[in-house]
Amino acid sequence: MDGTLINSIPSAIRAWTAWAERHRVDVDELMRVMHGVKAIETIRRFAPPGVDPQREFELLLQAEIDDVADVVEIAGAAAFTAALPPERWAIVTSAPRSLAEVRLKAAGVIPPAVMVTADDVERGKPAPDCFLLAAERLRVEARDCLVWEDAPAGIAAAEAAGADVMVISATHHEPLDTRWRQVDGYDALIAALEQDRLVLGDR
Repeated sequence: MDGTLINSIPSAIRAWTAWAERHRVDVDELMRVMHGVKAIETIRRFAPPGVDPQREFELLLQAEIDDVADVVEIAGAAAFTAALPPERWAIVTSAPRSLAEVRLKAAGVIPPAVMVTADDVERGKPAPDCFLLAAERLRVEARDCLVWEDAPAGIAAAEAAGADVMVISATHHEPLDTRWRQVDGYDALIAALEQDRLVLGDR
């Protein structure tokens, strides 16, 4: 979702920078690893001794929920997903459901019926659990899915689930080192249903 369907990077950076500075954590080091990973796992990794990770997570989550004014869709994402058969796609995000719903609404992206969030799995990305659960709820095999990702942790999770990957690079300063195709957004893409298979092509 974040960095793949919507751009919430400025909001996330503001919240995480404030958290890191409050606890004297190296901001640059934290920023290098926090994208695509469950927030509670990042907090546990970086929080100083004596800090309650769950309490810090709740405070950070509320700060992000309150800061969505500049959250926008990745170019063409709302129209592209709206054209998909609703039973054929899912959102899989490391964000909690409460934050995911607020950000999607702010960006004008209508979520599908199936949405797997950080609340639904014990192990977050790069573990494959979230994608395997989404495939199960879509009643397909993960190997028959195309996962749209923007972060190394998510790509690793998709690969571990046996899925193919399309990388969205809209929020990147430079291309990721990956074997998968990378595209800036959705404006140049089209999806069509052919003989009960969803086919992706270029306009």
